[in-house]
Amino acid sequence: MPELMNSIGYTHYLPIDNPESFFEFKTAIPTLAEHDLLVQVDAVSVNPVDIFTRKRQSSTLTEPKIIGYDAVGTVVKTGSAVSLFHVGDRVFYAGAYNRPGSNSEYQAVDERIVGHAPQQLTTAEAAAMPLTSLTAWESLFEQMNIDLHNHEANAQQSILIINGAGGVGSVATQLAHLAGLQGIATAGTPQTKDWTLQHGADYTVDYHQNLVEQVHQLGFETVNYVLELQNLDHYWDDISQLIAPLGTIVSTTGSGKDLNFQPLKRKMIRFGWEWMYTKSWYQTPNLITQHEILDQVSQLLDQDQLQSTLTKTFNPINAENLRAATKLVESHQMMGKVVVKN
Repeated sequence: MPELMNSIGYTHYLPIDNPESFFEFKTAIPTLAEHDLLVQVDAVSVNPVDIFTRKRQSSTLTEPKIIGYDAVGTVVKTGSAVSLFHVGDRVFYAGAYNRPGSNSEYQAVDERIVGHAPQQLTTAEAAAMPLTSLTAWESLFEQMNIDLHNHEANAQQSILIINGAGGVGSVATQLAHLAGLQGIATAGTPQTKDWTLQHGADYTVDYHQNLVEQVHQLGFETVNYVLELQNLDHYWDDISQLIAPLGTIVSTTGSGKDLNFQPLKRKMIRFGWEWMYTKSWYQTPNLITQHEILDQVSQLLDQDQLQSTLTKTFNPINAENLRAATKLVESHQMMGKVVVKN
């Protein structure tokens, strides 16, 4: 194996149309910690977190930063304590936010946040799924404590998913449907409405119009769960009105202001933040649950119970195609996911 690998990165933020916003360079192949896999990367996808991370880099780095938070590839080497995988295994994962990302020829990643790649999907279809599946799964089944298999109880429960056609929303609607929940998702165009219904939502509401009135018109006075995936500040008043007593709200987006929780106190509402990098960032005791989730997602994909949300593919993996894929995500017009593959 060569000592150097091809990578794509940046040293400071530049608009994505600038050829230097991502550039190709060579760097050392990473050394492995005891639980690490060395993966030869075959496909990556672009997520909003890539945009957020790049835009925060105002100062110039001395070494280029490699991002990329989804990958499919083949294990080519294992650390001394690895027990879940072997050389030659096909894997998929989202990686860790505080380690170099997947936009490189090889990547070191902890086996406890890696899943066996689905066998019935193409490489590109599989690469679209890890980050969004982990985020949606943790939101519904860990944060909201929904039991995936208790369909009888879940049939009496409702969930509002804000941004149903996005990457996470497209998986969350499917998982909510699999669990038997009554799913309502926001969508703003005929195309996103159709997409959302095809991916498991029972109803859609137009985010250009009054959400509370539309949910009421569907026959729901309140909803038991709200998964907020876009602009918590904007939707907070609507969420506060719609959430049912003893309900749960989970947000992935954060807030830029102080939220008024007072209306939620007498309803005994639970509120949680979801950031799928928490487990790897803090090396939490339940780190291995991400391996377990990805293996379950892989099985559901292979059994055709979950659908890949891939909508656009570029190849091969190079700086030009990574810029093109990133530009699509930056447009905020993407349905589903975009993948760059070899």
